[in-house]
Amino acid sequence: MGVPGEIEITLAIVTYVLGDCPACGAKDSFGNVDVHESFVYRGCKHCRHREQVKLPSIKKKILYVDQFFFSSAFRAGDSRFTDAAKRIERLAALQLLAVPFSSLHEDEANQWEKRKELMEFIRSTAHGKKFILADEVEQRQLDKAYKVWLAGGPTSYTLDRRDVLRDSVDQWGGYMRVDITRYIGDIDRIRDLKGRTAEMLVDRFEAWRQEAKPIEDDLRDEHLEAARTYMHSFLDSVSRMNSDDPNAFLNTPALAEVVQSLLYAIPDDAPDEQHLRICGAFLTSEHFRQVPYQWLSAHMFATLKAMVRDGAYTNRERAIRKLTGFYYDVKHIATYAPYVDAIVMDQPMAELVAKPTVGLKDRYGVKIFSLNNWDELRTWLDGVEAAGMTEEHRKGLALAYPRV
Repeated sequence: MGVPGEIEITLAIVTYVLGDCPACGAKDSFGNVDVHESFVYRGCKHCRHREQVKLPSIKKKILYVDQFFFSSAFRAGDSRFTDAAKRIERLAALQLLAVPFSSLHEDEANQWEKRKELMEFIRSTAHGKKFILADEVEQRQLDKAYKVWLAGGPTSYTLDRRDVLRDSVDQWGGYMRVDITRYIGDIDRIRDLKGRTAEMLVDRFEAWRQEAKPIEDDLRDEHLEAARTYMHSFLDSVSRMNSDDPNAFLNTPALAEVVQSLLYAIPDDAPDEQHLRICGAFLTSEHFRQVPYQWLSAHMFATLKAMVRDGAYTNRERAIRKLTGFYYDVKHIATYAPYVDAIVMDQPMAELVAKPTVGLKDRYGVKIFSLNNWDELRTWLDGVEAAGMTEEHRKGLALAYPRV
């Protein structure tokens, strides 16, 4: 008899029936209940008999798929995308590939008329795996680099997939997927911003063409502008709080929270009047410049400027069409690309990150796929299956998913 007030669960919900119960003998009542991490959990519908079976360790490849791919596959107008989507879903089901989605996918998918259907397609491909929010990744990277800087450590940044994932993807997938589908972004505002920012970006091209700056100067300017933006956002937030703005505490922007977080990490023995100066010193340091998000963002924008000066994007209307969503693309790539094995992006961005001044593949070891090298994506996916489908892995699949 259970303790008063507790619910005693005695019956298992069997997902895959394997046969008769070895304990009570009930016919066709025993089987797989669920899979969690590295175990298959089994039970009986009629008695309390339970078992767990250890599964072999697995190591999945991680693929980041840009929004353009999902949109093209969802529309089903291009067999290149639909065929690739089927291959990706198959490899994910075989526990060889992880394709997490991100908050940026949600922001972009919600610009579509059939946004619910598109987001469901994205989630089903991801098999419930989701990256940490982009702003939180940015904050985590900065906090980690800041602590190393305070301790006098090396300027190089040590990548760790825990920067972008709360749970390891190297686990066997369970039978159920729980999604929280409420989207809280401002759809109209994001749609408007994407159009206006593309126009504002292209409108700056003529001024860039008149400059004769080396890319090193552009990189310095990008890093300094990022540092100023963080600091100004924080100071503006403090000013609003001191002016008794009732919404100041509720509407603190993420950029302001960056400096706020840095202040918390300052040693207690540092004089109060030095705190902001210490933060400023970090934001102009090599440690800051080597943070993956910051390094990639600065190099991508500086490279775009160099491309414009070299004669790219001379047709304004065509440039706006190609670069609509450019800021989102930079955010996708700069946030998540360093942590994945491969990334699929559109052609203009693939061309940009392949430039020596970005060198995404060489710096972070990520394979880059676009329509420019679509056959290489197919070859890579085939290779993932060939390398991962060992005899041990096949046995694990048979244990975990008997009818797959």
